[in-house]
Amino acid sequence: MYIALSSIYALYLKFSTGTHFYPDYVTNLVARQAELLLDTFGYNSQVVPHPNEPSMKLILNGKYIARVIEGCNAVSVINLFIAFIIAFTGRPKQTFIYVLSGSVLIYTVNLLRIVILSMGMYHYPWRKDILHTVIFPGIIYGMVFLLWMLWVNRFATIYKKT
Repeated sequence: MYIALSSIYALYLKFSTGTHFYPDYVTNLVARQAELLLDTFGYNSQVVPHPNEPSMKLILNGKYIARVIEGCNAVSVINLFIAFIIAFTGRPKQTFIYVLSGSVLIYTVNLLRIVILSMGMYHYPWRKDILHTVIFPGIIYGMVFLLWMLWVNRFATIYKKT
């Protein structure tokens, strides 16, 4: 399942190059939604296409903070989440609802992670490395792990007698 989802995603990335949405639709959407949330929190934010690479530059109050790349859009994490849930399947309707709600939760938490990371990098630029490489990946992957454990212990039927 993971190989199939990853292959579909790779095809999506291949064919989305050069389209109206740069670098691809989902990454563009995540960057624009992060911009809206940052504006809601009182920042003057702006995202613009990076001229030299497939990413979006995130600017807070006139200061270039970060770039939003394809890896920031949570699709690969969602694919991994879905593959695990399918591997330890439950009843079809329950599996579908869990995959859908878990994917929305992962996407939402990832978006909030980008916003909070951007604010942290704006206010504490000397903490950029630990924020980006340790704390915030730990949040998203930790949440996925907890969703997996909840699924296996409460909903998966692979080990239960029917």
